[in-house]
Amino acid sequence: MAEFTMELNDEQKEVRDWLHGFAADVIRPAAAEWDEREETPWPVIQEAAKVGIYSLDFYAQQYFDATGLGIPMAMEELFWGDAGIALSIVGTGLAAVGVLANGTEEQIGTWIPQMYGDVNDVKVAAFCSSEPDAGSDVASMRTRAVYDEAKDEWVINGTKTWATNGGIANVHVVVAVVDPDLGSKGHASFIIPPDTPGLSQGQKFQKHGIRASHTAEVVLDDVRVPGSCLLGGKEKLDERLARAREKARKGGERVKNAAMATFEASRPAVGAMAVGTARAAYEVALDYAMTREQFGRPIIDNQGVAFQLADMRTQIDAARLLVWRASWMGVNGKPFTAAEGSMSKLFASETAKKVTAQAIQILGGNGYTREYPVERMHRDAAIYTIFEGTSEIQRLVIARTLSGMPIR
Repeated sequence: MAEFTMELNDEQKEVRDWLHGFAADVIRPAAAEWDEREETPWPVIQEAAKVGIYSLDFYAQQYFDATGLGIPMAMEELFWGDAGIALSIVGTGLAAVGVLANGTEEQIGTWIPQMYGDVNDVKVAAFCSSEPDAGSDVASMRTRAVYDEAKDEWVINGTKTWATNGGIANVHVVVAVVDPDLGSKGHASFIIPPDTPGLSQGQKFQKHGIRASHTAEVVLDDVRVPGSCLLGGKEKLDERLARAREKARKGGERVKNAAMATFEASRPAVGAMAVGTARAAYEVALDYAMTREQFGRPIIDNQGVAFQLADMRTQIDAARLLVWRASWMGVNGKPFTAAEGSMSKLFASETAKKVTAQAIQILGGNGYTREYPVERMHRDAAIYTIFEGTSEIQRLVIARTLSGMPIR
């Protein structure tokens, strides 16, 4: 077990500085343009691929950092650059992690390279889980996958929504119901190969923020995929379903709580994204307050401004510490007995919304214009309290974990 420390090691500092440089030199100069265009920033993704950031190898190295700080550190720096572009760069990782977590070695070797493409022809992937009537309530998922034993194929029907890279992805990873009686334990994940008939893009969403990240519905109409596209394989699925049925008979709530643990583990990374956006807005506000003069002196000399900045920095640092704690706990196998993963995501998300709003206030009229980046950061920050579980869901998870009540 890695010893806890508040200090990044030399290798981590080198990676952090490298990412910060890419965010400052490549992402930030492009942020306003792609926010206005509301399109996937393919040239920026290609630049990230050229330097090795847009690759499975990079994220695997950060994921296996023994301290647990590799991923949150990377997320903070990239999202410090710009949330929309950063999400376009890291969005494929959601699908890749889905395959890594559930797939066979053959599936991992076959499909993950196709998710990223290569430097000269970059590709993206999409992870499709949420549905129009099943967002936070994953047990209400309706997309169905039915096994055609005669052809060794799965037939998938349904509609997914809020899918990052949905419809434009080279490879889609789709979560579907295979046994409705088991609720969330009756789900399985499937690879949808490129150009599979029956898969189409539905509505592309015009969003309040993170506009450089493509978000759309994915429609599956009698989509047929080979049996080999079931992540983990049929034998493993049958065994898992049999265990779930047995556990459900003995104590269904225990099964549901185990499922929630999976979501807990991923939430600190989203918290780190929020910290990056909050930090970016704070730095703009601090610089502005030190250089903007009113009544013959910098506005930071006014306590009303100075105290806001003090609170902003305190909240950002506290959010980062919660994220780091949860990340360290996760990599060292520490149980989230107080829903520490949800705590980190909740506090960091709310901090990002508050800090970006305060940054606009400090800049006054300038902060409300697109000439300054804080209005974009404020729009971007709104997503953190919504995706990967709303703030209300985080509070519910925390409260029920503390009280011992079942988490449904």
